Amino acid sequence: MSKVTLPSDPPGGLRAVVVWSIGVAVYFVAVIFRTSLGVAGLDAAARFHVNASALSTFSILQLLVYAGMQIPVGLMVDRLGTKKVLGLGAVLFTIGQLGFAFSPSYGTALASRALLGCGDAMTFISVLRLGTRWFPARRGPMVAQLAALVGMAGNLISTLVLARLLHSIGWTQAFAGSALAGVVVLVLTLLFLKDHPEGHEPEPSRHQGSAYVRRQIAEAWREPGTRLGMWVHFTTQFPAMVFLLLWGLPFLVEAQGLSRATAGELLTLVVLSNMVVGLVYGQVVARHHTARLPLALGTVAATALLWAATLFHPGAHAPMWLLIVLCVVLGACGPASMIGFDFTRPANPPERQGTGSGITNMGGFIASMTTLLAIGVLLDATNDNYTVAFSAVFVLQALGLSQILRLRGRAARRERERLVASRVETVHVPA
Repeated sequence: MSKVTLPSDPPGGLRAVVVWSIGVAVYFVAVIFRTSLGVAGLDAAARFHVNASALSTFSILQLLVYAGMQIPVGLMVDRLGTKKVLGLGAVLFTIGQLGFAFSPSYGTALASRALLGCGDAMTFISVLRLGTRWFPARRGPMVAQLAALVGMAGNLISTLVLARLLHSIGWTQAFAGSALAGVVVLVLTLLFLKDHPEGHEPEPSRHQGSAYVRRQIAEAWREPGTRLGMWVHFTTQFPAMVFLLLWGLPFLVEAQGLSRATAGELLTLVVLSNMVVGLVYGQVVARHHTARLPLALGTVAATALLWAATLFHPGAHAPMWLLIVLCVVLGACGPASMIGFDFTRPANPPERQGTGSGITNMGGFIASMTTLLAIGVLLDATNDNYTVAFSAVFVLQALGLSQILRLRGRAARRERERLVASRVETVHVPA
């Protein structure tokens, strides 16, 4: 007897890689735009004459829009398909980046970042859906980690390229020039991207009206795996996101006394570590499904330990070796957050993957948004005491960890039940 590949399992192959790469390119550009403020935080404060709280509002608003859009985007992807949603996202984040380049005031700059966040929100869920439509399910963990790795490469471009452009050609030229990348990926999407391979069309949907929306959200949320995935994403992603998106550079320069060049190198180290760890985590989870939770919890523990050692170091500044280790460990946060989708994916059928992924993806961005705001407020309230301000990280980690431990048993039981049911339905034919 030999097992037959089910019709619902896509074949993968070279064409799948090409189509998926176009979607990932859109996400790559979105991450460049999203993280561009991380290397321009001090410049933005000077340009718009704002304090720490107002500066953090840029990233908070962007993440608020991003997080708030995740469930609507998931529903849109399930309803409209990947190509339409990615195309719309590329239009919005390109306009947002251009608007930020030419903003004459703090208010217009805020509006531009909100528009950018809206477009950015449409990318990653679409890329995850694209991967499930074009690759076999067993490739899911690795495909998702590779997509995240490419996103971190976009972060690297912000850190290495955009930062240099900003200080060589100026604010307007750097941000406006980078917006051209959005035009390029939009054209590629419209011309070459396809939602799914031939013969793997989704089932005709009956999703009409608000009843469909309520049912999709309720059924996805009812699954313990979806909620566990969200809390894993919540607990693991935000320390690195906060560091890279806004507060890492000011922390390293103002609290640790480093030059901007050295601080930029440490931010680059976070990104490089993320890319390496992502490949490792993807391979481990693909081969050993039971490693998901230990990897996530281990990353949370290591992150908390290194943050505590850095913030409460008795000297005036933490030693360089400790800052390097901190940045290497922060690099594991992104790959660990991707494990959240490995709990959500098997908990939801194909027609609900977008909605389930949207709920999961909200987690880390809600945590990041909350922490960005808390750090900005605490810095202003304590006259730039970074030890107090960055201690907000521990509060969010404790909350997320409690929820992970609460849900892990239920999610595991439900996943075993699904696995048994799928084995019963597996088709076998004579060899």
